[in-house]
Amino acid sequence: MPNAARSGKTHEILRKLIEAGVIDKLELLLALAKERHFGRAAEACGVTQPTMSTSIKQLEEILGVMLVQRGSRFLGFTPEGQRTLDWARRIVADTRAMKQEINTLKDGLSGELRIAAIPTVLGMVASLTTPFRARYPNVRFSILSCTSSEVLGLLENLEADAGLTYIENEPLGKVRSVPLYQESYRLITSPDGMFGDRDQVTWKEVGQVPLCLLTPNMQNRRIIDRALREAGTAAHPTLTSNSIIVLYTHVKTGRWASVMPAKLAETLGLGDGVRTIPIVDPMVSYSIGLVVPPREPYTPQVAALMQVAREVAPSLQS
Repeated sequence: MPNAARSGKTHEILRKLIEAGVIDKLELLLALAKERHFGRAAEACGVTQPTMSTSIKQLEEILGVMLVQRGSRFLGFTPEGQRTLDWARRIVADTRAMKQEINTLKDGLSGELRIAAIPTVLGMVASLTTPFRARYPNVRFSILSCTSSEVLGLLENLEADAGLTYIENEPLGKVRSVPLYQESYRLITSPDGMFGDRDQVTWKEVGQVPLCLLTPNMQNRRIIDRALREAGTAAHPTLTSNSIIVLYTHVKTGRWASVMPAKLAETLGLGDGVRTIPIVDPMVSYSIGLVVPPREPYTPQVAALMQVAREVAPSLQS
C-alpha cells in the first residue's frame, strides 16, 4: 500500500475512534494486553466480563477487523490487534497527558507519579522523590520494585510513568533516558569472613566466596555472573532471592557475604560489623538512569521528574 494511502487510512481510523468515543474501550484493550485473560482484565478495570467482551467486539466493529483470537479462552491478538495496541497506547497516553496538562494549568502539578525501579536502585529513589515533593507537594508517588525487563513492559503498557534501571547493559528499546550515576560493585562481608581483612578483592577471588545473590532473572545478577565468567570463575550462591532486604538481613548476621552496588551498600548503612570491599581486576561499572516513554510532549509530571533528575545527577555521581 502506498504511503499516502496508508497515512490516509490511519487518519480515517483515528477519526472513527474519536467520533465513536472509544477511549474507554482502548483502556480495556490495554488491560487485556496486560492480563491476557478476559476475566482478570475486567476485574482490573472494575467492569463485568460481559462488558469487557462487548466493548472489545464494538471496537472490532468500528475498525472492521478482528483484534482478538478467541476460543474457549483468550488466545492472543491478531496482527491487526497488535498494531491496534500500538495505536491504543499512543492515543491513551496522549489523552492522559492532555488531561494532566489541563489539570496542571488549573490547579498546579498534582496526581500520582508511578515509578518502576530495579531492586538495586531502591535505596536512592528518595534522592529523586524528596526534592521533587519539596517543589511539588501535591504529587503522590507509587514506587514499584521489579526487574529491568518488567520496567520496560510497564512503561510500554502505560502502567508506569517512569523507570529507574540500567541504561547501557541490555537493549532498552524505545525510551528516553537521563543518566544518573555509574554503578560499581563491592564484596559485602564480615571482617572475619573470607577476604574480610582486604582493602580490595578481585573478581576471581569473589568466585571463591559462598555468596547470597539476587535471582538470575535480575539484571544485576547477570552483570555479576558475566564479570565472574570473564575472570575465569563463577558464582556459587548458597542463597538466592529477588529481595534486597533478604540479602541485607543475611549479610548483617556476619555469616553471609554478597556482591552489591557500592551506592546501595552505602545507602543501607551496613555498619561496623560488615565491610564493603571494592572489587577490582577489572573495575566493572554500568550506568543507572531514569527512563521514560519516547512520547512528546511529556506529561507535566514526567517533564518535572526529568528536570529534577538532571539537577540531582551530579550529587549522585560523587
